[in-house]
Amino acid sequence: MSKPSSNLKYPLIWSLGVLLLGAIVVLLPLCVVFLTSFAPSGATPTLFSKNSWSFANYREAWQRGKFLLAFANSTLVALAVTGFQIVTSALAGYALARLKFRGRQALLLIVLATLVIPFQLLVIPIFLVLKWGHLINTYWALIFPTAANGFGIFLLRQYFLTIPVELEEAAAIDGANRLQILWRIMLPLARPALVTLFLFTFIGEWNDLFKPLVFTTRPELRTVQLALAEFQEQFTNNWPLLMAAVTIATIPVLLLFLIGQRQLIRGIATTGMKN
Repeated sequence: MSKPSSNLKYPLIWSLGVLLLGAIVVLLPLCVVFLTSFAPSGATPTLFSKNSWSFANYREAWQRGKFLLAFANSTLVALAVTGFQIVTSALAGYALARLKFRGRQALLLIVLATLVIPFQLLVIPIFLVLKWGHLINTYWALIFPTAANGFGIFLLRQYFLTIPVELEEAAAIDGANRLQILWRIMLPLARPALVTLFLFTFIGEWNDLFKPLVFTTRPELRTVQLALAEFQEQFTNNWPLLMAAVTIATIPVLLLFLIGQRQLIRGIATTGMKN
């Protein structure tokens, strides 16, 4: 009886070794960035500085980069885009999952086809539409282009398919309409998928540099990534100060991911279980 358990022991050790190696490869650069940010400003960065840790680089980076305004802009844009995507994805995903209408499969294929079209390919028509609507150099120029997303529609559509139809039929017998069923039954049960969509969208918008760079020129509209890019151009030779700015820009999304990682894993794992 001990022989099968011994045979399973070595694959488990190898798996743990590979996972540990992968964790080291991923975390080592982050540790170098974090430790370098505490080195004396303007000094050559070393992995372990003999000097005591100081937050002087963080204070200087926060003031010179004007990250308070950038954080406010990025938060506003990311939350607005996330809210729009959750609404549009929930409505479209529920329609594609439950409503029976002609052309539903063709519409689903069109939604999936949008996933393979890079945003950069559409930037010229989007810019012309925003210019026609007098939205260039406004917050709407950063929100409208990504207010709907094929990934979110497909994600919620697949998750809605895993919810038993009998729950909706019971609610319909009690007099609930489609919107009430979606709001009171489907969305609460789809919480893992909603959290997954929220995290993907918020982190993607927080890290987006392309839209602020193309659609805005006003300094008061710059986001975190645009501020970080400008900061990098000014302080390329001052690595400790630059690493402090990178850490400041990374901490919010890192904390957000750590808070919602369980729901994220559950949402990804359960999506696509039913065709």
